Amino acid sequence: MSRGRAALAGVTAAAVAIGVAEPVAVFTGPRSAPLIAVGGLVVDAVPEPLKQFAIAVFGTYDKVALLIGTAVLLAAIAALLGVLAARRLWLGLAGIAAFAALGVAAALTRAGADAYDALPSLVGGALGAVTLWAFVAGPLAGDAAPAPAEPASLAPASPTPPPGIAALAPDESPAGWEPQEPGDHESRRRFLRGVGLLAGTAAVAGFGGHWLAGQRGVSVARQAVKLPTPATPAPPLPAGADLSLSRLAPFVTPNREFYRIDTALVVPQVDPATWRLRIHGRVRNPIELNFEDLLARPMVERYVTLACVSNEVGGDLIGNARWLGVPIRELLDEAQPEEGADQVVGRSVDGWTCGTPTAVLRDGRDALLAVGMNGEPLPVEHGFPVRMVVPGLYGYVSACKWVTELELTSFADFDAYWVPRGWSAQGPIKTQSRIDTPRARGRLTAGPVTVAGVAWAQHRGIRRVEVRVDDGPWQEATLAPTPSVDTWVQWSWRWNAGPGEHTLQVRATDADGETQPEQRRPVAPDGATGWHTVKVTVG
Repeated sequence: MSRGRAALAGVTAAAVAIGVAEPVAVFTGPRSAPLIAVGGLVVDAVPEPLKQFAIAVFGTYDKVALLIGTAVLLAAIAALLGVLAARRLWLGLAGIAAFAALGVAAALTRAGADAYDALPSLVGGALGAVTLWAFVAGPLAGDAAPAPAEPASLAPASPTPPPGIAALAPDESPAGWEPQEPGDHESRRRFLRGVGLLAGTAAVAGFGGHWLAGQRGVSVARQAVKLPTPATPAPPLPAGADLSLSRLAPFVTPNREFYRIDTALVVPQVDPATWRLRIHGRVRNPIELNFEDLLARPMVERYVTLACVSNEVGGDLIGNARWLGVPIRELLDEAQPEEGADQVVGRSVDGWTCGTPTAVLRDGRDALLAVGMNGEPLPVEHGFPVRMVVPGLYGYVSACKWVTELELTSFADFDAYWVPRGWSAQGPIKTQSRIDTPRARGRLTAGPVTVAGVAWAQHRGIRRVEVRVDDGPWQEATLAPTPSVDTWVQWSWRWNAGPGEHTLQVRATDADGETQPEQRRPVAPDGATGWHTVKVTVG
């Protein structure tokens, strides 16, 4: 078998393995599908600088990029296994068995896994091995068996050339023509038909399984949720809170545009009918609530801006929304934390953890177990049915989505998910500002130009925003009103732009009098710093 056919056989076998695993995962859960399970293992194990590179390059599409990259890598390895199998079949089969074992291990080590989660990888691996055997040694083998030897007296002196080609001496052959073995064309057709049939079947099975998994989601249950009227509604937005300028981020971020950064390769589907929240650990009075219990409690509605610690200077991994939920402080007061329980570990249904200082959750700020976002139940990708919202802390230490546990412990006794990966145990949000308009490398017309953007210092508030042009003097911008210190603020400044190349910079000062530093620092380990800088050309 040629190397090309062998490689194609290996890739087809891998496609069959992954494709047939998807329908099986409909019954065992999407996280048990081999590509998702192994991808989750990669997310947990990949070096932190590589994760930050992916977020910086792909932003909220980092998971899609990871899955595509994993599939491409798998295809390359599968092609190599096909070549090895053409030489020694057992080598290819051993490689498929190893990948099936990796899929099983990845699925079984995820939070909440059971023995059934091994089925997609086992079934997929078995059918992938059968496919490889069929192409290499079975009925779909790419090369015909050699023809039986003819008696020497009957064997032709030389291959008969095609019509129109003159007979040549035994040691000569026309350019571009090579004798073909009997049955070679038929074997090639049989091989390609097999590839087409099996690859097509794998594609239908894979996409069909993915579609069926979507039908088993919780969108219908979400639509049935009726949010209660808040006992304490959000304060009305002050007039002028949203400047409504082109390219300036709106004061309230629409749900569909709100950033999403998490470790879940597939969005957890949590049925509110079966959801439970445990508050346990170092408490005197453990509590367990279901969704109806939570909705029956007095609800608070607040505007709160959330930010990701991976947000670079000038980045867009930040958003502001109107959240509805139950104050976490009240639940912790009922649970009665023990002395020394200085950390509350939020645990997601998929096992992800974040560690939030207990004191922060009880200091009076509007830290919520949220059930609503901008007037509707939480979107599934943003934590439906319940998530944490904590003003003033980066999401990696506070914004647990699909939350099912709040465990009281201490920072000395437990490190949440991101801490062993090099991030700070506590992550207060740093004072930051951003220029939204004009955009970097924009071309402007000389004359009056409105420079505008947003600034934030959640739970402290913004006192002042300043802009300067070409290292000139700082000019104070006008701040729009805000409903609280827990949201970002829009700002604007009128600039009489002259012709030429110009550099705009912005800095903010929070309500404590601290001005954001000029020095640029990366996002790790506790958030980026530096002044956002934009270069424009004025004609």
